[in-house]
Amino acid sequence: MKRKPIVAIVGRPNVGKSTFVNRLSGSRNSIVDDLPGVTRDRIYFDVEWQNKVFTCIDTGGIIPGDEDRIMLSIFDQARIACDEADKIVFLVDGKDGINPIDYDIANILRQTDKPVFLAVNKLDNPESLYMTSDFYALALGDPIGISALHGSGGVGDLLDIITEDFEVNDTLQEDSSIRIAIVGRPNAGKSSIVNALLNEDRVIVSDISGTTRDSIDSKIKYKDKDFIIVDTAGIRKKSKVDWGVEKFAVDRAIRSIRDCDVAVLVIDAVEGISDQDKKISSIIIEAGKGLIVAINKWDLIEDKKSNTINQFDKKLSNDIPFLSFAPKIYISAVTKQRLNQIFEKSNEVYAQSTKRVSTGLLNKIINEAYVLNPPQSVKNKRLKILYSTQINVQPPTFVLFANNATLLKDHYKRYLENKLREAFGFFGTPIRISVRERKDKKS
Repeated sequence: MKRKPIVAIVGRPNVGKSTFVNRLSGSRNSIVDDLPGVTRDRIYFDVEWQNKVFTCIDTGGIIPGDEDRIMLSIFDQARIACDEADKIVFLVDGKDGINPIDYDIANILRQTDKPVFLAVNKLDNPESLYMTSDFYALALGDPIGISALHGSGGVGDLLDIITEDFEVNDTLQEDSSIRIAIVGRPNAGKSSIVNALLNEDRVIVSDISGTTRDSIDSKIKYKDKDFIIVDTAGIRKKSKVDWGVEKFAVDRAIRSIRDCDVAVLVIDAVEGISDQDKKISSIIIEAGKGLIVAINKWDLIEDKKSNTINQFDKKLSNDIPFLSFAPKIYISAVTKQRLNQIFEKSNEVYAQSTKRVSTGLLNKIINEAYVLNPPQSVKNKRLKILYSTQINVQPPTFVLFANNATLLKDHYKRYLENKLREAFGFFGTPIRISVRERKDKKS
């Protein structure tokens, strides 16, 4: 799977950026995912325009030079977005005209060496769309008048220009390789695992944390199947990551999770399970990616007995109970013990994450689960599941049409998820279940 082009949307506060983002994400049904919270002040979502798919990054409104702590954080997040992006949309307010802050932002964007597209928003009347000449003063090329509120004016023209050199969707799917991201906290042995899998010193290995600064792709074939192994920087706690090279490296590691098919979470068997391991696993699940838990350095565990793995499994279940669906493998990068299981399990997990269930069989299982354990009534109202269907894969995503969406509680959603896993497997992949309201014709 090739990486989608990335477009960052930046601008000062109150220029209509959120409206523009909602226009992109809401005007088409082809949005693949929306992942708020992967990094706090940036939102990633996929957009399709004229059969071309690209990823947009929404950023908070920025004010260069503002020393407020929150504004500095938002500005830092916008800088990361611009660093990640292939192209940048600079949104300004056509009603207010040029603001001094716009000049400051324009000066920064000119230094990025990225294509910048100047969009003049809030030109909601057709006559006003051509009133953009003042914005030539920003020296960012031809300004394009748009109305994000109405989706009229030059929105389509802007998207045409941005996506002019993007590949069509079919081309993006040509590569059938399974993309495996090796992720975890620093010094868990990620780079050593990659080198052992490739049988070469592809990446630098050191006891000094932070040696890996970028996400490194390596192609390899295993049993006639193509894989791409991605070594990533160790992801430390946010409070311990300094601004600069390491922050960018961690950010790229998180982006590698979003771009992969299967993430291998590497846990240090000697140091044990940490809170950061839980955080990274949450990022993987939130991104909807296939997941394998690899307990590395198993060769360093002394006095191993027949039940040592079972004891570690039990500790994993207690410490990170929401990973019960993920396969666990006990490996050693040094001795290469069970390393090939990374390929074998990744292949299996990928198959599970792309599995589709027929609508008839899905409804049979959901109905049986409902009859076996009906949901409790709330204020004399009971959830009725009228119809179920699978709408997506990676991760498998299901929609339940019901009489009242608020009646589907989290505990009952977990119950249905467990029943789906019992019936269809789905090991190694998150499952997403949403509900839509539909009136019961019999009621």
